Amino acid sequence: MAAGRQRRAEAETFTARWKKQWHRARVGMRRSAVDYFRGDGSDWIALAGLLLTIPVIAATTMMNSVWCAPAALVLPIVAGGLLLRPASLLGLYAAAATALIVESVQLGPYTEGPSRVTPGVVLVVAACGFFGLLVAQFRSRVGVPWRRGGTMLFDLRERIRVQSKLPGLPQGWHREMALRPAGGQSFSGDFVVAARTNGGRTLEVVLTDVSGKGMDAGSRALLLSGAFGGLLGSLPPHAFLPAANGYLLRQDWDEGFATSIHLVLDLDSGDYELYSAGHPPGLQLSAGTGRWEEKSAEGPLLGVYDGAQFDPVKGSLRPGDVLMLFTDGLVETSDRDIAEGIDRLTGEADRYVAGGFHGAAWHLIEAVAKDVNDDRALLLICREGPTAQAAAARSDSARTDTARTDTARTDTARTDTARTDAARTTATGTSTTAR
Repeated sequence: MAAGRQRRAEAETFTARWKKQWHRARVGMRRSAVDYFRGDGSDWIALAGLLLTIPVIAATTMMNSVWCAPAALVLPIVAGGLLLRPASLLGLYAAAATALIVESVQLGPYTEGPSRVTPGVVLVVAACGFFGLLVAQFRSRVGVPWRRGGTMLFDLRERIRVQSKLPGLPQGWHREMALRPAGGQSFSGDFVVAARTNGGRTLEVVLTDVSGKGMDAGSRALLLSGAFGGLLGSLPPHAFLPAANGYLLRQDWDEGFATSIHLVLDLDSGDYELYSAGHPPGLQLSAGTGRWEEKSAEGPLLGVYDGAQFDPVKGSLRPGDVLMLFTDGLVETSDRDIAEGIDRLTGEADRYVAGGFHGAAWHLIEAVAKDVNDDRALLLICREGPTAQAAAARSDSARTDTARTDTARTDTARTDTARTDAARTTATGTSTTAR
């Protein structure tokens, strides 16, 4: 009992109460800061901080207007345009206008010397405030604070990138995908969705090119990639493009069309079906002849009219064969038709036949359409033959032999070191005996 009373007395001391209050204030401040940067909290913290900077800037200007010019008031105004809501921004502007009036009265007329509040300074401050208010109103209409806007765009880009990942394939198969948006942007109208269906024995890949390019098509590409990813594997292969066409028609977009190519590949036999919706043909390299063959399926654009039919073209990938799917931005430009672009693409791809197509997708885009201002995508599916598998086995064997050689060298070095230490010990003992 006495110990309990002593602990309660210690807990009721001034120091203990002060520590509790400080802890609560710190936790509350941390929560407010987290909510603020997430875009959920009030902007009073930023408003209070910017309101405090205005009198500091004004006082510094009146003390030394050479080093702190009256135009320095644009700094909190610009920051307010990025941080505050329109209602709070008007309060900040009123404080800045008051500070500018006080500076003009204290510094005197601008005709008496430099570093005064001139009409140009007033115009600059007013212009910055006007554009800051426009930015704040636009941000308020969108409903996304600036501190969350960049995070949202980054999240959208990462979702597109994750959805474009190709699933792993069994031994004897190689796949790779390269995508380059127009103008070096982060968003593209080209996207890929892929899945292994039928118990993992079938690979389904859909390469789609949405109308438009870059940022203009990025939002529609994200919406369609999510929808196509949900349809893929949920429907039979022959029903995928009709369902995608119906979904696109229901969106009723002004630029609602898209081209798409759907590959259904049996990983056991190598047989495949290729469905196309107005997309450029696929290209297959035959290991036996060394020639590229176009695989053109029949089908209209997605989102043009209802009831469209999509007839597949069938083929088979034998060991050593390569199937290449791409979008029109890779082979078609304003000064080059699609046939010429395909010839150039196959000519560059012939360089990789002898050494294999590992890492070739990105290099082919660089070689064929590096400076094209359009979205470009290239997908490679290779069925590796005995030569490629033997080369991979030789590479693994060489690595194992190198590791064994390094281990043997290390053991030899340790043995030599042990012998040297033993010789030194013997010599030391002999010297001691002689003494």
